[in-house]
Amino acid sequence: MPRVTNLPADDETRLAGDRKRWIALFVVCLAMLMNVLDASIVNVALPSIQHSLRISQGNLTWVINAYLITFGGFLLLAGRVGDLVGRKRVFLAGIGIFTAASVVCGLAGSEIVLILARFVQGFGGAVSSSVIIAIIVTEFPQPAERAKAMSAYIFVAVGGGAIGLLAGGILTQAISWHWIFFINVPIGVIALLLG
Repeated sequence: MPRVTNLPADDETRLAGDRKRWIALFVVCLAMLMNVLDASIVNVALPSIQHSLRISQGNLTWVINAYLITFGGFLLLAGRVGDLVGRKRVFLAGIGIFTAASVVCGLAGSEIVLILARFVQGFGGAVSSSVIIAIIVTEFPQPAERAKAMSAYIFVAVGGGAIGLLAGGILTQAISWHWIFFINVPIGVIALLLG
């Protein structure tokens, strides 16, 4: 008896797998946008932050440095943890930490709270960023698709810096510097839900 294959079901499974991979790319690009956006958006708002919280010029640098120190310091360690316990878990944990720290930064009423929250935000950024490339390489094993996925990722990484400068100026002038941190919350929530 000849074997009957159900090609439409196979095509449906393949399409579902393709959809899942492109959604995964969208989610990691959202996380990258959040990290890059935050790195540039804060620079524009520094004068407003300094005036509002009465931070000295010397301590103002910690608003930037706190993020950079923990981001750079935990990037490799977080990548190794991702290899051991699972990239998806580490990625989603990083997004959750970053989003929660963004809320605390936005609500900060003193320089100590803001700087400590920036340390935590940098840690969350390192944790989520450390596994993004590995996720893309795993999800897109074919060279042509991988090239498209990496192009989208690089576009978001580069474009996020420019968006951050514009958004930082608009939000700081139109509303308040607190909103430069609150802008991360909807992005983080969407990435967590889709992730």
